[in-house]
Amino acid sequence: EEKLWDAMKITARVLGTGLLVFTALANFGFWYLQSIWDASGHFWQTTWLKLYYLLEGEEWTIFFLGTALVPALAFWGFNGILMVADVTGKPTFITRYRIQLGKNNPVDTKKLLQAIYTALCNQFFISLPMFVPMFYLMKWWGNTFSKELPTFRWFLVELSIFTLVEEILFYYTHRLVHLPLLYKHIHKKHHEWTAPIGVVSIYAHPVEHILSNTLPVMTGPMIMGSHIVSIAAWFSLALITTSISHCGYHLPFLPSPEFHDFHHLKFNQCYGVLGVLDYLHGTDRVFRQSKAYQRHRVLLSLTPLSESIPEVPGRAE
Repeated sequence: EEKLWDAMKITARVLGTGLLVFTALANFGFWYLQSIWDASGHFWQTTWLKLYYLLEGEEWTIFFLGTALVPALAFWGFNGILMVADVTGKPTFITRYRIQLGKNNPVDTKKLLQAIYTALCNQFFISLPMFVPMFYLMKWWGNTFSKELPTFRWFLVELSIFTLVEEILFYYTHRLVHLPLLYKHIHKKHHEWTAPIGVVSIYAHPVEHILSNTLPVMTGPMIMGSHIVSIAAWFSLALITTSISHCGYHLPFLPSPEFHDFHHLKFNQCYGVLGVLDYLHGTDRVFRQSKAYQRHRVLLSLTPLSESIPEVPGRAE
């Protein structure tokens, strides 16, 4: 009993010290980011007011810009760079970081054009109409078109909630469309790409685009009654993040796409965004035993992880 008590005291000290250090570092990080935001806050507030008055406070126009145009420009701008690499195999400072070696090198242009066509159709004919009821809900909240921008602290709170809501809704709707009947008629389209590329992130059946691609991202801002600038930032971030998850390249200093790339390779692993619910439900067990799991981290050097942590010869993950 004495040894157990000593072990518990040591554990408490270690955890307590760790918590204090983490809290101190988190507070310092927040203070540093807050100081940057404060320094540039006047600029962003002034810029927002200039745009607001330029558009004469026309709420639908502002909403369209924030929910549709700005995120679409972010999506296609980022994926335009990736598609150049996919089609030409250049520049090598992108293509050398390919995850599934020998795949999409170069990409099948016919499949690529089909993916682009479907992605555009989903954006114009599915997402855009969904923004109409969202617009009226946000008007009812009354905060979305405020002349005053939200504080940096509040934006971080919202971002955390948006991410949590997306993880929950995406995980369970994604599991849903993997049921045999729904997979055959709906989700199989997305899984035509076992080695995905960025634009494939919204290459999906219309039903899936509603359930898994759009609603999980829209719901957080609708719950919170967020400002249009926060919505624009969140939608753009969500589209770029899912593009990274599908891009097929584990690029330096960007979030790791190994988790979702493994899902496209194996189909029945890694359903979520963050991986939290996969861990709780045990839908990442095979992934955790793979080389892909060892590579699932932010690459902080210029050496491709496919070279520093190569696959075992003759064995497919």
